[in-house]
Amino acid sequence: MADSCSTKPRYHNFHLRGYGYLNRIREVPVPKGKPYLACDLNVLNGPFEQPEYKRLDVLVKGKDAQVLVRRYQQAVEQNRKVLIGFNAGDLSATPFTYTTGKKAGQVGISLQVNLLLVRWIKVDGELVYKSELTAPTTQTSHADDAVESAVLSAASPKVARVMAATH
Repeated sequence: MADSCSTKPRYHNFHLRGYGYLNRIREVPVPKGKPYLACDLNVLNGPFEQPEYKRLDVLVKGKDAQVLVRRYQQAVEQNRKVLIGFNAGDLSATPFTYTTGKKAGQVGISLQVNLLLVRWIKVDGELVYKSELTAPTTQTSHADDAVESAVLSAASPKVARVMAATH
């Protein structure tokens, strides 16, 4: 007997969780299609006291994320420091060739992700938004939560100085 219920497609998901600075928020026109919201994220990576920054090219997919990114677009355009905690998915890498500057002719890699969820937002160091959906989902995320809590509470003045000096 055939099952009368339709089955939903199932996916293997690879999600990223982190925090970074919002930049270059823009609406991208699509010929014969609907424009989409994009931005850059300069994510923090590495040692807490001396982070490195990795640039992500971001397609803002989550509906709530779209509302929040648009809400803080003016702050970004005013060169304010907008730091977000986020969940993203669908990581991909695309090679490109630099056409200008010191790296002209060299190959680079563009990392692209889909922004699914904004967990929190700080503008110039002040917490202005925190999602209700910020509870950890696994035990392995507790260590990350401790680091993120330090960032949210600005527990380390040195990190705040490092962040301010590099942005």
